[in-house]
Amino acid sequence: MSYTLRRLAPRLAYVRNGGRRHDVTIAVRDSRSDPDVARQAVRDLADTDRANVVLTMAGTRVLPAVTDTCETAGIPCVSTTFPWQAYLHTRGAGPGHRFRWTYHFAWGLDDIAAVFADLWELVDGRGAVGCLWNDGLQGGLLRHERYGFAPVTSPRGHTLVDLGAYREPADDFHAQVHRMRAHGADLITSAATATDLALFHRQAREAGLRPRLITCSRWLTYPHTPTSPAPGVRGELADAGVATLVYWSPGHPYRSSLDDTTCAALAHAYQQDTGAAWLQPLGLAHALLETAHHALAVADDPTERASVAAALDGAALDTIAGRLDWSRGPAPNIALLPLAGGQWQHGAEGPRLALVSNHAHTGVPLTGQLTPAR
Repeated sequence: MSYTLRRLAPRLAYVRNGGRRHDVTIAVRDSRSDPDVARQAVRDLADTDRANVVLTMAGTRVLPAVTDTCETAGIPCVSTTFPWQAYLHTRGAGPGHRFRWTYHFAWGLDDIAAVFADLWELVDGRGAVGCLWNDGLQGGLLRHERYGFAPVTSPRGHTLVDLGAYREPADDFHAQVHRMRAHGADLITSAATATDLALFHRQAREAGLRPRLITCSRWLTYPHTPTSPAPGVRGELADAGVATLVYWSPGHPYRSSLDDTTCAALAHAYQQDTGAAWLQPLGLAHALLETAHHALAVADDPTERASVAAALDGAALDTIAGRLDWSRGPAPNIALLPLAGGQWQHGAEGPRLALVSNHAHTGVPLTGQLTPAR
């Protein structure tokens, strides 16, 4: 988010609404990944900074704290980064619940399941799929008889084998490896952290097992960067050839509504300016700022929070992350993004995320072929 804020600062300095120019002030608060700190940050934004809209890309624990506090404080909020079912479930809401102040854009657990089934089928896999899921909310949703993976993958002929819930962070996966062997599950799907997934893969190899493919919906963005805890983790996962979901890439056919920048140009600029490889959240951060700018530009009164929230309700706009349409669902306050399938592969300049499946998003060009582990 910090990079996109710096890059777009000139475009965000003001908005034009109804022929009038309104200056825009951007206030940034760090949640420090702590829900209590996040709640206080929202209160500070609401009371001290008099913010008219809050944007967040927080994780599973912090995002509900931000959105619920915004809902209570009566301040519009736009969020992203994890499946819409989790967004609702972590807030104690069902698919039909309508929030007044808070809006989210992402994909669904069902969309992840469909993309992963596409990837399994690319390795001719319709046998047992071992599920490495934790004992928390995330694992519970993935196992859910309505929201989880089974309703999507079972009709396609896949048998899901629960390898056993585990607590994060894990210190041993021998029981899960044993179940993997007992059920002949040479395809693995997971939502583990990088550290836990690397531990599982290492212990499976030590037991003489090598999954043909691991799909993981959580270890997808920072696999080979310094944010991984240790080089050993990065090396282990590079060897595993993990496949994952792709919601944004330089190859996506979108442009910024703020400055007409393409996905390829944004990724290139990020790499030139930071010296680091592009990351998928780059597109989401940019789209968050586009959404806020749109709401302020079309609201009846951009200085009134209720007016800004009304502008978000039913909003539809084209962004660098794709078209965001809050009028179409799949639930109130939710805009849906499509997914493609990717795999981390070895490239000439190091690991690269190759787009290997686009059944659900044909507008994104493939950049590689899925390579099963040998």
